[in-house]
Amino acid sequence: MLEVEKPKVASQKLVAAAQGDRSENADYHAAKEKLRFIDKRLFYLNSMIQKSNIIDPSTSPHNKVRFGSSIMVINVDTDEEELYTIVGVLESEPENGLITIHSPIAKAMLGKEVGDEFRVRLPYGVKEYEILDIFYKNIFSLKKNIRQKKDFTFH
Repeated sequence: MLEVEKPKVASQKLVAAAQGDRSENADYHAAKEKLRFIDKRLFYLNSMIQKSNIIDPSTSPHNKVRFGSSIMVINVDTDEEELYTIVGVLESEPENGLITIHSPIAKAMLGKEVGDEFRVRLPYGVKEYEILDIFYKNIFSLKKNIRQKKDFTFH
């Protein structure tokens, strides 16, 4: 974005500005707005990078539920087993069991051990679970939505 898209849009803005009166120049205003969006996005991404903290969950013991743990639970009411892995916001894929550490179910599980039961209030009611197993599994083996370079480019 910084090295390709921003210079391209800046060039488009210069070409549009050279066409004369800027007050009624739609190309100029569109390029100006696109540059503003790119700058905001770059600011946001730089802020995310500066605030980020890399955590390697493979080095932590998984005797209790913590960030990076994979947890096999059983729904007490339905006897259905479910697998969740607690990840960061950017890695989450709730449809594939990769849940953010800020989710209600992750918050309810944190610090629990095998055999513990917990309740979680969800939008469609309260559910009760029992923890069957806690272990570490690399999230890249669990992810289904592997992003490519094109997913991060400006459209």
